[in-house]
Amino acid sequence: MKKIRYGVAMSLDGYIAGPNGEADWIVVEPEFNFAELWAQFDTLLMGRRTYEAAIARLGESSMQGMKTVVVSRTMQQVDHPKLTIVPELDRDSIKAMRTRSNKDIWLFGGGELFRQMLALKEVDTVEVSVIPVLLGGGSPLLPPPAQQTKLNLTSHKAYSSGRVHLVYEVL
Repeated sequence: MKKIRYGVAMSLDGYIAGPNGEADWIVVEPEFNFAELWAQFDTLLMGRRTYEAAIARLGESSMQGMKTVVVSRTMQQVDHPKLTIVPELDRDSIKAMRTRSNKDIWLFGGGELFRQMLALKEVDTVEVSVIPVLLGGGSPLLPPPAQQTKLNLTSHKAYSSGRVHLVYEVL
């Protein structure tokens, strides 16, 4: 079965977005092979706010070639024919998504959705790029209330820029 991998950039003090939702502190890592990472997925799973932020920053063409699933109670499928809009995730819909995917699924940003997926025990790995910046506030990696989740470090890499990429298996 395909894995659901939570991939996210995080400030050293634990935030995935700044106090106003800004992500300008997430800079491109020249040593990181993004194309190699991107090739491991055929499905993006994200919440509405993350989708809107990604489109505003990167444009819709950045998701070309990917099946994009957006969890939203306010977006309408008829307005977004290139997306799959789901109002809520449950184990059956996640199982169906895993079955339809030919590659792993990238749970892309969004602490709220990450928390929900962890509660359903539907996250296989947590892959965090720690950016060497302190934001002092914003959207936390895992917003409360959240249950304790044990992780096992499976790989790590430090870059000359100071960024550290950590991969954990969810136990």
